[in-house]
Amino acid sequence: MTGNNEAGMMTKLAADWHDESDYSYAKVSPISMSSSFVFDNLDDLDEVYGGKEGYIYSRIDNPSTNYVNKLIAGIEGYDEAVTFGSGMSAIITAILAFVQQGDHVIASTVLYGGVHDFLKNELPRFGIDITFINFVTDNVEDYIKPNTKIVYTETISNPLIEVIDLQAIADTAHKHGALFIVDNTFATPSVCKLINFDVDVLLYSATKFLGGHSDITCGIALANGDHAAAIRTKKSLYGGIISPFEAWLLTRSLRTLDLRVQRHCDNALKLAEYLEKHPKVKKVYYPGLASSPFRQLAEKQFEHNRFGGMLSVEFTGGYDGVDKFIRECKLIKFIPSLGGYSTSLTYPAKTSHRGHTPEELKTSGISAGLLRFSVGLENIGDIINEMENVLSQI
Repeated sequence: MTGNNEAGMMTKLAADWHDESDYSYAKVSPISMSSSFVFDNLDDLDEVYGGKEGYIYSRIDNPSTNYVNKLIAGIEGYDEAVTFGSGMSAIITAILAFVQQGDHVIASTVLYGGVHDFLKNELPRFGIDITFINFVTDNVEDYIKPNTKIVYTETISNPLIEVIDLQAIADTAHKHGALFIVDNTFATPSVCKLINFDVDVLLYSATKFLGGHSDITCGIALANGDHAAAIRTKKSLYGGIISPFEAWLLTRSLRTLDLRVQRHCDNALKLAEYLEKHPKVKKVYYPGLASSPFRQLAEKQFEHNRFGGMLSVEFTGGYDGVDKFIRECKLIKFIPSLGGYSTSLTYPAKTSHRGHTPEELKTSGISAGLLRFSVGLENIGDIINEMENVLSQI
C-alpha cells in the first residue's frame, strides 16, 4: 500500500468503474454503439445541457468514452480526461483551445515531427508566433514574451530520448502567465506522473503504450477545471472524437498498462546496455544508462526506477548501414509507430520527421545513422541475439 492509503495504479486500473446493475451485472462494461440518445421531454434535455450527467450525441459524449475518460483521469490525478480520435487531434485541439491571433508559443526543437510541422506551418497561418528552442541547453525565460501563452515539450523527447527539467520549466511558464503543456507519450503514467510537476495540460498519443496492442488510434488530453472545460468544448466543436469501440479497446488495454510498461522498461535497459558496448554503435540514447547525461534527472522525475521503453541508436555505418540493418532484421519490424507489444524500429529522418528540412534535422540531432527502437515484451535475449546476428553482417 502507498503511504497515504491511496490505492496503487494497478488496483485502480483493475477496478470496475461502472455500476454493474446498469448492464445486467456484466463484469465488463459494454460498448455503447449509439450515435444519439433518447429523451422523454424537453426538461430532461435542458438538464443534461445544463450539466447533469447524461448523453445527447456521441460527438459530445458517449458512455464508453466517458468510462475510459474517468479511468484515465483517476490514475493521472487530473479533474478530467478528454479522448480523441488520434494523438495529433488531442495535441492540436489542446493548443488551439488556448491561443488566438497575436499570441506566442514556445516549443522544443526536438519533438515529434507531426507536431513540429503543425506548430511551424499552421500556427503562423492564424497569426500565432512560434519559437523553437533546445530545452536542454537554452534558458526558457530568455525566450518568453509578453504574449507567450504556451510552453510546449515532451517528457521524453522524440527521437533523441532527452529528459528535461519539468518543474523548472513549469515554474518559468507560470511565472509569466503561460500554460505548460507536455506530451507524456514516451513515458506513460507508469514512468512519470506529470501532475506532480505542475503541468497544466497532459497529452498522449494513446495509440502507443497506453493502447499497447497496435490495434487502436486515439489521443488523450488531461487538465483541471476551466482548462479541461475549454478542451472538452473544442473537442465537441472540432469533432476529433474517439469511437465507442476504440474507447472500449483502450479501457481493455489500460488494465495491464503498469505490467506492460515494467516489461518494456526492463527490456529497454538491457538492450541499451548491450548496444552501448557494440563496436558498430556510435551512440545510444537512453536515460537509464549510467553514462547518460540525463540519468540523474530521470531518477529524480521518474518512478519505480523505470526509464521508458524507447531508445535511439546511432550506428557507425550511416544511411547505408541502417538500410542494411533494416533489411536483415526478422524479429524486429520496421514500423512507423511505437509502443506496441513487439519490438519495432523506425528511421526518423524518413518517417516521424520526414517533413524536416536538412537543417532542421541537423538542429534536432537526427543523423543519417539514427534508428529509434520501441522495445517490446519479448524475451529480450531473443532480440539481443537478432541484433548480434544483424550487426555482424553490416
